[in-house]
Amino acid sequence: MKVGMQIHYGTEDLQIVNPVVTIGSFDGVHKGHVQVIECLKRVARDLQGETVIISFEPHPREVLYPMEKRPGILTTLDEKVKILDAQGVEHLIILPFTRSLAELDFKEFVCDVLVDRIGIKGLVVGYDHRFGKNREGSFEKLKELAGKYHFYLEQEEAYEENQINISSTKIRNALQIGDINRVNEFLGYIYFLAGVVVSGDKIGRSMGFPTANIQLEDERKLLPASGVYAVKVYIGDDVYGGMLNIGVRPTVSCCGILRIEVNIFDFSEDIYGKKIRLALLARIRGEQKFEDTNELKQQLGRDQKKAEEYLAK
Repeated sequence: MKVGMQIHYGTEDLQIVNPVVTIGSFDGVHKGHVQVIECLKRVARDLQGETVIISFEPHPREVLYPMEKRPGILTTLDEKVKILDAQGVEHLIILPFTRSLAELDFKEFVCDVLVDRIGIKGLVVGYDHRFGKNREGSFEKLKELAGKYHFYLEQEEAYEENQINISSTKIRNALQIGDINRVNEFLGYIYFLAGVVVSGDKIGRSMGFPTANIQLEDERKLLPASGVYAVKVYIGDDVYGGMLNIGVRPTVSCCGILRIEVNIFDFSEDIYGKKIRLALLARIRGEQKFEDTNELKQQLGRDQKKAEEYLAK
């Protein structure tokens, strides 16, 4: 019987058998990350150990570049936990990412954290992974420490798809231009947004397309480019089809406030305050300004037809 992944906040009171470790943000837990996890599991079997991922909260960019405009994350911590658990990882150690941690020399990190506190038996790193102050902890330098502290070290090759190295940065870039097909292809699963249904101004209802307005669970979650998307809508155990609009609604509003709202097909229940999850299947079109609400209503009818076609695939 499979036991779920154990989550550790910090490195106190760890009881892990022959820990085999990999380190990183694992934002998105995309196909490249999955390849590293598969390597981690193989090495753990060979060393009769348990798999350990060390990750960070918040995302390091939020600490290192605080003035950067909303760097955005692909997966919230809760989402990351669920995905890593489904991948069969046995332990997730979450370290608070602080300035002092960023300033820690990689040798100190290996000695103090990996060797002394965790008791590392093996270390798996990605093809371009570096850690420690100024990213000085290269694979070549880690080799010296592996010999000194007697742990196994392996570097995983880059994951390529159609001769493209998959990375969280490439997925973020694809999201920002609305290329949801590429996003889902690189992730290996459908990108999703989660939040709570809040009250809106009911403009959609007056046009025959009532919408549920969504407040994200984590405002750091990266949104795709403004536009209309075909989505699957998860409310509790129920699944519906729908079309999602992300944007400032230039036809009906002049305030420029970004809204996330979904029209759920064949649905009329009151779901204010309920949690909702949206899986983004395809982008139907970008945001447009129409002459009037009649023209917008006609376009929404065409959007719904396209969304239904995507949902039927």
